[in-house]
Amino acid sequence: MSEKLKGVICAGGQATRLGELTRAINKAMLPVYKWPIIYYPLMQLELAGIKEVLIITNPEHRQQIKKQLGNGCVFDRQGRQIFSFSRLEFAVQKYPGGIAQAIGLAENFCDSDKFIVILGDNILENNISDEVEIFKKQKSGARILLAQVPDPERFGVPRFNKKGTKILEIIEKPKKPPSSYAVIGVYMYDRDAFKVIKNLKPSKRGELEVTDLNNYYLKRGDLTFGIIQGWWRDVGTSPENLAETSILVMKTGACGLIL
Repeated sequence: MSEKLKGVICAGGQATRLGELTRAINKAMLPVYKWPIIYYPLMQLELAGIKEVLIITNPEHRQQIKKQLGNGCVFDRQGRQIFSFSRLEFAVQKYPGGIAQAIGLAENFCDSDKFIVILGDNILENNISDEVEIFKKQKSGARILLAQVPDPERFGVPRFNKKGTKILEIIEKPKKPPSSYAVIGVYMYDRDAFKVIKNLKPSKRGELEVTDLNNYYLKRGDLTFGIIQGWWRDVGTSPENLAETSILVMKTGACGLIL
């Protein structure tokens, strides 16, 4: 029997880079082709067999997202089921304290189970089910996913050994990236993540960095990684990226589904 995993979606933040679009609506509710942005990470979790999900959002938009998703069983206007979860809960990140700080809010929800974190504005062409299955078999530790990108300096970037088979360190937004790969917003952790988060020190920007959490597992020796195939977009970066991703989804589908 497969090991049970829970899902966590981080959908907080003010999304100021999207300008006027997010004054009245949470970025997770903005449309990408047919669906609100948050539907895509939810689809990923359902396709991976995860039935219990926690959504972390900010105080201003919690009710907006909750009203849209209800009890976790969502249908389109033709009455077709889009996704269905047995448990859907919400937590509020009261201030912008970083991704790791948001993840820490999931401690009670996850209890002793392993869990998958997806950033609410990340959309992938293919689903991550195979990667989740690999992590289920991993006895302890964490697993991260990488994508090759043209601008790695904008992300957390892995430095590999000469063979490219092992990550030596992850550097957050390096001026001179040691590789062309970025750590995307999909993270898999065991229960130890919550203990680590409690001991993290804020970065220069006053936040608890997910890169520091991942580097802890790297030093411990049980951080694994996978390299995704197909495209990946962080759609919260600009209105142009939002529009371009809508066109991509329209042409290719997303999460492995033709939508």
